[in-house]
Amino acid sequence: MKALQVVLGTRSERMAEPLPPRGFRVAAYVVLFLVGAAVSLCGAFVQALWPPFGVLLALGATGGVFYGGLRLTGTKLGAGIPLAGWFAVLMVMMAPRPEGDFVLAAGLTSYLYLFAGAVAGVACATLPTRTPLGFGAAGNDRQRPVKDPHA
Repeated sequence: MKALQVVLGTRSERMAEPLPPRGFRVAAYVVLFLVGAAVSLCGAFVQALWPPFGVLLALGATGGVFYGGLRLTGTKLGAGIPLAGWFAVLMVMMAPRPEGDFVLAAGLTSYLYLFAGAVAGVACATLPTRTPLGFGAAGNDRQRPVKDPHA
């Protein structure tokens, strides 16, 4: 647990980090969408190529992109944008082609990759972050002064 805390940082350290400039975040969202799509494409082939280690490798890369996007941008959208790119590519690869071919076959590793990847993306997108408008801020960051009714 201590080693994981050193790598990921504590919650208070993450909440104290300043947000990157808006222009950087917008550019990062575009890049993260493309990286999420690329990880999805690679993961779809890797998970079937080396079972069961391939699915673990694909899920590790998928979770790393989602969490990396969260930490890079400091917003929940940083994890949601690569999830959207990941999901969009998977929807295309699950559709059968006119020839009858498809990339993601109905198998245990394919289903595990789809389910666990989606869970990882949603879990990363729900972690507490510091955003400029207070949306998603945890703790006492959003408390407003309370008016005294007796004053």
